[in-house]
Amino acid sequence: MARGPGAPVAAALGVVVVLAAAAAWLGAEGKACTNAFPGLTSHTERAAAQLRPEPASELGSHGHEQHHLTHTDESTWMSLMPRRALRREEALDWLMLYRRLRGATAGAPLPGAAGAFLSEASLHDVRLEPGSLYWQAQQTNLEYLLLLDVDRLVWSFRKQVALTAPGTPYGGWEGPDVQLRGHFVGHYLSATAKMWASTHNDTLKEKMSSVVDALYDCQKKMGTGYLSAFPSEFFDWVEAIKPVWAPYYTIHKIMQGLLDQYTVAGNSKALDMVVKMANYFSDRVMNVIQKYSIERHWESLNEETGGMNDVLYQLYTITNDLKHLTLAHLFDKPCFLGLLAVQADSISGFHSNTHIPVVIGAQMRYEVTGDPLYKQIATFFMDTINSSHSYATGGTSAGEFWTYPKHLAETLSTENEESCTTYNMLKISRNLFRWTKEIAYADYYERALINGVLSIQRGTNPGVMIYMLPQAPGHSKAVSYHGWGTKYDSFWCCYGTESFSKLGDSIYFEEKGDMPALNIIQYIPSTFNWKAAGLTVTQQIKTLSSSDLYLQVSLSISTTTTSQSAKLNFRIPSWTFADGAGATLNDKDLGSLSPGSFLSITKQWNSEDHLSLRFPIRLRTEAIKDGRLEYASLQAVLFGPFVLAGLSSGDWDAKAGNSSTISDWITIVPSVYNSQLVTFTQVSNGKTFVLSSANGSLTMQERPEVDGTDTAIHATFRAHPQDSTELHDMYSTTMKGASMLIEPFDLPGTVITNNLTLSAQKGSDSLFNIVPGLDGNSNSVSLELGNKPGCFLVTGVDYPAGTKIQVSCKSSLQSIGGILEQAASFVQTAPLKQYHPISFIAMGVRRNFLLEPLYSLRDEFYTVYFNIGA
Repeated sequence: MARGPGAPVAAALGVVVVLAAAAAWLGAEGKACTNAFPGLTSHTERAAAQLRPEPASELGSHGHEQHHLTHTDESTWMSLMPRRALRREEALDWLMLYRRLRGATAGAPLPGAAGAFLSEASLHDVRLEPGSLYWQAQQTNLEYLLLLDVDRLVWSFRKQVALTAPGTPYGGWEGPDVQLRGHFVGHYLSATAKMWASTHNDTLKEKMSSVVDALYDCQKKMGTGYLSAFPSEFFDWVEAIKPVWAPYYTIHKIMQGLLDQYTVAGNSKALDMVVKMANYFSDRVMNVIQKYSIERHWESLNEETGGMNDVLYQLYTITNDLKHLTLAHLFDKPCFLGLLAVQADSISGFHSNTHIPVVIGAQMRYEVTGDPLYKQIATFFMDTINSSHSYATGGTSAGEFWTYPKHLAETLSTENEESCTTYNMLKISRNLFRWTKEIAYADYYERALINGVLSIQRGTNPGVMIYMLPQAPGHSKAVSYHGWGTKYDSFWCCYGTESFSKLGDSIYFEEKGDMPALNIIQYIPSTFNWKAAGLTVTQQIKTLSSSDLYLQVSLSISTTTTSQSAKLNFRIPSWTFADGAGATLNDKDLGSLSPGSFLSITKQWNSEDHLSLRFPIRLRTEAIKDGRLEYASLQAVLFGPFVLAGLSSGDWDAKAGNSSTISDWITIVPSVYNSQLVTFTQVSNGKTFVLSSANGSLTMQERPEVDGTDTAIHATFRAHPQDSTELHDMYSTTMKGASMLIEPFDLPGTVITNNLTLSAQKGSDSLFNIVPGLDGNSNSVSLELGNKPGCFLVTGVDYPAGTKIQVSCKSSLQSIGGILEQAASFVQTAPLKQYHPISFIAMGVRRNFLLEPLYSLRDEFYTVYFNIGA
């Protein structure tokens, strides 16, 4: 690759700094490279600390100045060079680079940028299929973005520059006294730009433009190019190595949001604003280097800075201003990238989401400069995460940090997989795929998108998302340190708005060449207007169920202009199998398919063309990434790319035995079982209660007001005859007079006995006669014990939630005023919960487990991993 006269300078900054920093770090005690202040290392700790007063604004003497170990800054800089001999001219270039950074001259010319990569399809040209899972997730997010009020979003920005601030500020991490305030506005700008591109919703465009206009007024009033919801003094603290909550993180979000408003939504005003911000911070950073040293600047990066390098490299590709390129280099955190450059898996102890964006920036550096070192860094990092630090979901981090490699068993808790890390790991994987076309990166994207992104949204409730994705047995998304967020009082860094605004950005990738080429790497129901080829590509997916042997994809082509020859490449997922995989084009068989490769078709396409793909999909287990023998039995269960969670309050002991065949201990839930589900209700004190089975007890609980609760699970029963070949529709008709087994929804194979206990043995003492309600109402039923005619399940009178179910018999209890009849009568209603189409039953040591896709769960308690050696 041709390199300009400034290439030695770029090489020095790119190689010497990172390698020297790695060597220095490896020889130091502790990891000074990561978030620097004890007790203030995670977002969770920072948020809690906001309850205490902010640090005083006066800046005293700086205790780190003793780090000037050599008599001049230049000799300190020169000492960073590797001890191996360099040519004299390279050493001079290294010195001249520092002098440029210290003062004065424009940066060196760049070597050539990296070669041509795949380009993602524009969100403007991709539309998700209405009614599909991904479309519903997108629409839920759109509804949330439209709910948010412009004046409330920008309140703290206006207050900061003494402009009139109508309304009231939002709460949570956007609260007016929270140091991170303003960060979500950056997320909002990125999310709305991408959501508008994905939907062209006019109301959203008006709203996001209003936010940009309001921020423009704030920046103009400030007059320096600075723009934030907090004072610039926060950066005095950063530069003095004093604790403050991640101001560069917030600045990155604002800059990225404005840049997205320009590049995706075409708002030129936003570009002018982000250029002014970049110039302001360029002056600040150069001032630190001139006043102290470059080491002081790097030390100030031992805090979460977001993707400052990434957004500045993006900006440079637009402005070609070397000042922006130099500033991007100065945020390429060398003490972390250096470790990756020497291919050391020493990331344990690092705050995950501080450093993943730094790697994304390194990827952008590779694209801009062509420096292969940064491609190697990103590749090694991805390999390291995949091999040693990721869960079955594709996610990473425990309590926001990385732990020892291949020691994940002891990290399982409620605080796994910070949502931001998944969002950013998806960026890394898609960049690597764009560079290499390696199927493994597309497979990872699919896994993390399904299990890590779709899992953080609470169904179709707008603005309700989670910060962490629990992986430990017996935990719930709703019951963790953060739990589910709220619409107006959370605004965590992981509030997910960007992920659900760009669900269409990694389905289709275009490839430049003599002939138009398109790579279809995700099977998501959608339509792509492929302008380069004059074609419209539409893909549909047959709804998948646990009984299906194949994932079936159909693609149709229509021409929008005169048809031309084009190449289509279809990903054959690594999780499928060659045996049974197939494809047909216009009903003509295309031969065998090889998992982990592409099916390529080149032809002159026309509107009659139709392609069908058939991928065998099966159950499999996957061991947790832990190299210790005692944890070898911990396994996750997957169905193709879907992680299956087992409903459980803590038990995770599966009964796989010695069988090597997974079907010996995991079976499908037939779809007809949904017709056997029922919920029993009763009214007391004006409230509706439901019969519930939890923790081995039958009680009455208040009917939940929302879907997806654990109460809904416990209030749903499968009522079926002892002869399972007889199928009855329990909730469309009242099965009066039938003898039934009553099975708690989350305990398949376990039934309620006449003694009100749970048992896996299904004898006569487990049958209940569902008879007309003793209260005489036509829509009620009573549950009579099968082995004790005349005895019924009863509640009480004017009872509270938690009242235990008892057995009372007509012969032993005189009815006074119809009390017995009332207490023994229930209304049989539609079930509060139904089986997901992808549902299985796994045998357990003490009980069986109902398995459902993790993404489908909301408040239910579950386990992701099973101890299959129990």
